[in-house]
Amino acid sequence: MDNRITLMAVGDVGPNRKDPDSIFEYAAPGIRQADVAFCQLEPALSRRGTPLPQARLPMRADPGAAGAIGRAGFHVASFASNHCMDWGREALQDTIDALREQGLQVIGAGRNLSEARAPAIVERRGVRVAFLAYNSILPQGYWAESDRPGCAPLRAHTLYEQIEHDQPGTPARVLTYPHRGDLRAMEEDVSRAKSLADVVVVSMHWGIHFVPAVLSDYQKELAYAAIDAGADLIAGHHPHILKGIEVYRGKAIFYSLGNFALESPFTFAENLAEKESHREIARLNPEFGKGGAELPPDTFMSIAVRCSCSDRGVERVAFQPVMIDRTQRPEPLAADDPRFGDIVRYVERISKDQGLPFEYTVEGDEAVVACET
Repeated sequence: MDNRITLMAVGDVGPNRKDPDSIFEYAAPGIRQADVAFCQLEPALSRRGTPLPQARLPMRADPGAAGAIGRAGFHVASFASNHCMDWGREALQDTIDALREQGLQVIGAGRNLSEARAPAIVERRGVRVAFLAYNSILPQGYWAESDRPGCAPLRAHTLYEQIEHDQPGTPARVLTYPHRGDLRAMEEDVSRAKSLADVVVVSMHWGIHFVPAVLSDYQKELAYAAIDAGADLIAGHHPHILKGIEVYRGKAIFYSLGNFALESPFTFAENLAEKESHREIARLNPEFGKGGAELPPDTFMSIAVRCSCSDRGVERVAFQPVMIDRTQRPEPLAADDPRFGDIVRYVERISKDQGLPFEYTVEGDEAVVACET
């Protein structure tokens, strides 16, 4: 008997509108075809709470958005977001409760560190898939501890090394390193999950937002460590644009899946364009505000990862290009759509820019990643 199943993974979601189902109008049919579908939730889903002072953009949507996420076809959601604690403890728990009420399993956040690090395990036709999620984009106090709610931390340290030590004020080299304790904890979690499941998917909320292509050193170290510990697929989130793809030891690393069904940040805050915190972010990408658009063109390109899995592991990895329209609705693209090739070539270009080994072939409406060991 063929026990292969289809696993789907996408980037950031966060409906914040009167009709939250409408944001999945084009994408829901494809999501529902997957045996297991995963997404990353950005905003809290709650009517309660007060913005924390360290929240640069407090993101919150109505709990009814959880129903739209469930009806779209998702089964597992990570809430290991840098916005998970924007509105406090009550809002974090409201979010988890709202998703669970819709039948979704929630990973990467919880009432304490143990809950935040716990895997979600989904079984379909005898194939067991485990999901884990971690966050490296951490405002102070957002990570869970043994007696405090929050997300599962995978912290990174930054060192600025002056290139010309005798020239004050000249540019510095930026070096980043994983927090050793968090790294070891993640490795233990992955190893344990691998003993319980046939496939282990690790979601990483990490990286440099809005800056095209560029990766941080710590990302590769974390991705390689997760795969060495038993992970079969790395799904990256947070940058809000696509980043490159790498194959390491036959396993695919998607450094960023980009946005998927996430509202514009301007729907979460009034007068956002006038705030210095937003202007600082806008300076990261020269395309911000060009042509009258609120967001850079890069943010409208996305991909949906599809894997064929069995009790022997991941047997095929592919992605379908997705274009997000100006109302933030993701549209999966057919191979004969010119935008399909534009997105595939963009992914190929940014991967090459970072020196990532990545080869693919187009089959049907997907780009199949060569994952031979």
